[in-house]
Amino acid sequence: MVKGTANNLTRGSNLFEAFNRQLERESRERNKKLAASKEWVQLQEEFKKRSKHVCKPCWELKYCPYGPLVEQFPVLDLTRKEAVDHNEFLKQELKKGSYRGARKRFFEHEVKIFNAKEYPTKIPKSIGEKECKIFGHLCPVFFVNEPFTETAEMRRVSRTIPREVMLRVVRRDDYTCQKCGKHLTETELEFHHKIPWAKGGPTDEHNIQLYCFDCNRSQGSKVPEELSSSPFG
Repeated sequence: MVKGTANNLTRGSNLFEAFNRQLERESRERNKKLAASKEWVQLQEEFKKRSKHVCKPCWELKYCPYGPLVEQFPVLDLTRKEAVDHNEFLKQELKKGSYRGARKRFFEHEVKIFNAKEYPTKIPKSIGEKECKIFGHLCPVFFVNEPFTETAEMRRVSRTIPREVMLRVVRRDDYTCQKCGKHLTETELEFHHKIPWAKGGPTDEHNIQLYCFDCNRSQGSKVPEELSSSPFG
């Protein structure tokens, strides 16, 4: 039985590789035809004109402080609804005859083996907030040791805020709640972690803000919208 399973896996792998080789051949042939068409030339010119002034640092720099590590980390799974919607889309396109050759056989195989139960009904918030907003991968910083990813100066892992940090934050924020703008007295000062300490935020000056009591309690351990990975913030 184990031998039969291994043979099936081998046949499936060979079939998949054959699909890929045929897809590559068909794509090259299609691209050759497109490159010579007037419509394709017009499309390229239009795209060049529209994208000329778009800011695209990710395309050009492809920069992340964790470098190649990012590319080795997975992206989030599709939710069950997204997977079902995509499968229905493939069915409709196959019915309309949108695909030919190896592409058609590949998608027919995908539809045939599709099982909605293999996909999660939703992505847990604790996993979703680990997604990189720029590249989409799960961020390595949540999974590997700090000495491997950060500088020689380790960040503070204690929740206790040193007195000198408190003084610098108070002077910087001018005794003012950074959320509602209320002016605070000495007894009303609350020190808030922008990235919550419970979620890995350091106890450093750049991650500390002055808040009033009410604003600090209302924010809790939520990650700010501008830093969170939508829709998990």
